[in-house]
Amino acid sequence: HGPKRSKESPEALQARRQRELGIAQYTALSSQVLGRRNAQDISEESLNLTAELLAMNPEFYTVWNYRRHVLSTGIFPKRTAGEINDILAGDLALTMAALRQHPKVYWIWNHRRWCLEHVPDGPGDDKDGWRKSVWTRELYVVEKMLDADARNFMAWNYRRYVLARSCAHHSPSHELAYTTRKIEANFSNFSAWHQRSKIYVVLWQNGVDEDERTRMRDGEFELVKQAMYTDPADQSVWLYHRWLIGLGTSHDVLEREIKGIEELMEIEPDSKWCLDTLVHYKSLLLRHTYSDALAHECIELLSKLQQLDPFRKRRYIDMGLCLMWHFNVTRESDFP
Repeated sequence: HGPKRSKESPEALQARRQRELGIAQYTALSSQVLGRRNAQDISEESLNLTAELLAMNPEFYTVWNYRRHVLSTGIFPKRTAGEINDILAGDLALTMAALRQHPKVYWIWNHRRWCLEHVPDGPGDDKDGWRKSVWTRELYVVEKMLDADARNFMAWNYRRYVLARSCAHHSPSHELAYTTRKIEANFSNFSAWHQRSKIYVVLWQNGVDEDERTRMRDGEFELVKQAMYTDPADQSVWLYHRWLIGLGTSHDVLEREIKGIEELMEIEPDSKWCLDTLVHYKSLLLRHTYSDALAHECIELLSKLQQLDPFRKRRYIDMGLCLMWHFNVTRESDFP
């Protein structure tokens, strides 16, 4: 109401027209590809059109599905093993180009998996030759992706997939060294911590004796301690520490770690994660050996958390009420 419309500059007008043209081209191409899909067109022309559309919108999962259908039913049956291998190499290049711009789009990673799983036998009498080559190269590719973004959870998940199926030998110790490098570069790498937990589960399930398991766990506690002192506000470190503690079945370890966190509290008295973790670990102690003094310590810590972290006040109140009900603790004034 009132303001005069300003005249567009020639540059702005040209940019707007290019956007409108791009939208029109995308809409027309999308209609064409979906029409061919509905008509069950599995020609090479349709395959080329899907590549063109996916270059414009790599999140169009219906088109990825259609592309796989065209390849598996319309293209591969007419080609030799060598030609199929070349086509799949082209699709891996297509997904790589898309991942550089869109590294966290699930459908791109999914199509890459499909390509790897459909590499044919060959060349010649060497049935696993092409597969060995592509799977070995794939681990290098995913490492490059993690170099670009070390916290890309989709790349980490894909790495686990590749390691589980790769023909190349990749020992747990090698993977632990890799995650250590990523963590030392940035302690706030939840995916790298999570990867370590996956590796240790495999190691411990494969018959590592109790002394070796204790040595490994103590080494992890020391690594986590360094991360805690470096950045006590980082959530990923504390969650990994809780995974190491588990249900607190080792009373000595639980008390040792509580003491270490209380020492950190002297330096960081307002650390939310120190307080929250102490409540959790002392509650574990209460389940093994009840103490009125210890129960009231938990209540006091929860009261302090209400002040430090008011956005989660109701959570801490609920935790306190559950604790008082479970252990029959006298109601505190800080809890309704």
